[in-house]
Amino acid sequence: MKKNIPIISVCLILFFLWTGCKEKNIELGKGISFDKEENIHYGNSPEQIMDLYVPNKKYPGKKDVFIIIHGGGWRSGNKSQLTFFTLSMMQKFPDHIFVNMNYRLTSATQFGLPNQTDDIKKVTELLNNKLGYNPGLILLGNSAGGHLSMLYAYQSDADKKVKAVINIVGPADLSDPGFKNYQEYSFVEKRLVDPRVPKPGTSLIDFASPVKWIRENSPPTLSYYGNSDHVIPSTQEKILDSVLKKNHVIHESYQFNGGHLDWDKHSNDELLINKIEAFLKRHTKK
Repeated sequence: MKKNIPIISVCLILFFLWTGCKEKNIELGKGISFDKEENIHYGNSPEQIMDLYVPNKKYPGKKDVFIIIHGGGWRSGNKSQLTFFTLSMMQKFPDHIFVNMNYRLTSATQFGLPNQTDDIKKVTELLNNKLGYNPGLILLGNSAGGHLSMLYAYQSDADKKVKAVINIVGPADLSDPGFKNYQEYSFVEKRLVDPRVPKPGTSLIDFASPVKWIRENSPPTLSYYGNSDHVIPSTQEKILDSVLKKNHVIHESYQFNGGHLDWDKHSNDELLINKIEAFLKRHTKK
């Protein structure tokens, strides 16, 4: 029976977090609480919705915002996949605002890019209006969301408001021969990028590859990859670290035990959150 106590405790915590999600106020213990707005529309598409969490406690200065971006191969997935991880992050960073967003998914009738990076931009514009100031941003995403976090930060953040990128198992170089073994690679080639958008001389794959847009002023980047990931090859981590180093961009990279979907399993998620906390303390300024 004693062996079941940790499992029961986790289940109870998840139950209270889940029931708390249905309320406009979320209590996370130790005096940590957030006001919540669910399914805020930031565009005309039904896919363009987000959840917003704002700390109840008054902290000095203007709060930075974590923007959480789900995975799903650019054409599936939902913000609900990262709800519990977002709540865990809120416990560690009670003085930050959090957004957990959906974005327009790629389909037979809709290209992924630049729609999906445009959606991140639309979220930042809505935040500016709701908060009354232009907040610093920390982009955090897994898989396709990690890719979009990097791509927006390196390619589209003209105002340089992104203070850091947290890339979890995200593809960084879509031209990598190892990544071409991805079972949906033909979809990536044909449907990820609107062919009318890249400038002449820029291939669709290069346009969509974050490493092609890294410059010396790119934001600090923390990456987290699985040591037995059969979706994202280990070469992706090596290529990303190499290009960041070449451009003198602050970066750190860590590995967890497991495959593509194991990053948020117990102990892996705890390690990640602790690494994020240490990384942001070292490399970002209020």
